[in-house]
Order: sequence, then structure tokens, then C-alpha cells
Amino acid sequence: MATAEQPMPEKMSTQTEKPPALIRLENVTKVYRMGTVEVHALRGVSFEVQEGEWVAIMGPSGSGKSTLMNIIGCLDQPTSGHYWLAGVDVGTLNDDQLAEIRNKRIGFVFQQFNLLPRATALHNVELPLIYSGDTRNRRERAIAALEAVGLGDRLHHRPNELSGGQQQRVAIARALVNDPDIILADEPTGNLDTKTGAEIMDLFRRLHEERRITIVFVTHDPEIGRQIPRHIWLRDGLIVADDRQPVETMEPLSKERPSP
Repeated sequence: MATAEQPMPEKMSTQTEKPPALIRLENVTKVYRMGTVEVHALRGVSFEVQEGEWVAIMGPSGSGKSTLMNIIGCLDQPTSGHYWLAGVDVGTLNDDQLAEIRNKRIGFVFQQFNLLPRATALHNVELPLIYSGDTRNRRERAIAALEAVGLGDRLHHRPNELSGGQQQRVAIARALVNDPDIILADEPTGNLDTKTGAEIMDLFRRLHEERRITIVFVTHDPEIGRQIPRHIWLRDGLIVADDRQPVETMEPLSKERPSP
């Protein structure tokens, strides 16, 4: 039985060998049974994500994006196929080990901010540390995460005292506080206006460039997707395209554009 304490794979012995993928899926399917009806949400999905990549999972509603995100986030198990996270077959882990991975190795950012309404920004960010029992410098680490997203002056504000963009920044800080391997972001700009959404995208870009965090980003919005280097396109539970664009061609949404 694998354990959650398994170390990250050893570095490869030669520079010519490709490093192991941080995320690897092989022929993953997911079938939901609703009475006598079977719904095939994923139909044999295979791909890899290397450490430090920023990937958008894109496609229309019902294409399997959220199902795939739940499997990558260890919130659900495939019906068949395999998912390896840092070389560990996730299908061999028990519930406690999966919970530890979700708490310590994966940071989640959702369209709904999912903040405790009566808790301050600081306390909301401290929650993953409290749940994991890791109280070392808890307050200092939470403050540092809030400062990293530009909210060092909003530590003691409650969600109803913050704008939508500020609430999403708190959610991003909460995802960062445990120094995860992966950030999973499910439509994180979906509830924001265009300007605020652009600011959140700029924040993700800066975090990726400065920290080289692996980010998997679910969106159906091509305007958002075009700012992300790699796109995995889903339709009817299948990958129909996997393309990349050079980082230098991406234009921040918040940058003022010339008039046509």
C-alpha cells in the first residue's frame, strides 16, 4: 500500500532523460450511474503535466471539465484508468491519505469563494493550517500569503467587508498557505466583472512566474484561456486538442489595448 508520505520521485540521473510528470493520467474514464442510465463523463483521457506548467482545461458545459478537475484534485476516483501524482498511483491511497494530499499538496480556488462569512481574511487563510495540525508560525505564514496577493492591509476584514476580487484573493492566499505542489482553479474569474477578472488573471500570472507553481485552470472562456500557455480541450469526455502558445505572445487582459 502506498503512503501519503512517499517522497517526490528522485531526480533523473542524466540530463537527457525526461523528468517524471507531476500529473499523469492514463486512459481515465468516469461513468455516473443514474438508475438504469449510464452517463460517460470521461471516455479515456490521457495526458501529462510537468512541474511548473500552467494548463487550461477548456471546453463547453458538459464536456467533462469539472469531472476531470475533481479527479486531479483527489475529490473523486476514476471508474477505470490510472492517475499518478508525483509518481504515486492515487488509486492505491486510502481516504486519510487522499485527505492529506488535498490539504498539503493541492490548493483549491473555486468560482464561489467559499470563505467563512464570520471569519476574518486572516482566519480564513489560516484554516488549512489548522485542519492539517500544522501550527508552526501559523499567523506569520497566513499573513505572508495575504501579502503575496496584495491584501496585507485587509487582514482583519470579513468577507462582507471585501469586494468580490478581494474575496477571490483571500481564496488564492488560502490555496497558497500550505505551499502546495499544484493550484487547481475552477472558473476562478466566473463571478467577477471583466476588470476584476483581469486583475485576478494578472495575479495568477505573477504567482506562476515568480513561484513556478503548477496551475491547472478550468475555464470555458476563450478570452481567459488565451492567456494560458497550454490548452487541453475537452468535448463529450474526450480530449480533442492539446495545444500550446508561447508565453511571450500572451497579452494581459488588464493591459490597455490600442483602439482599432
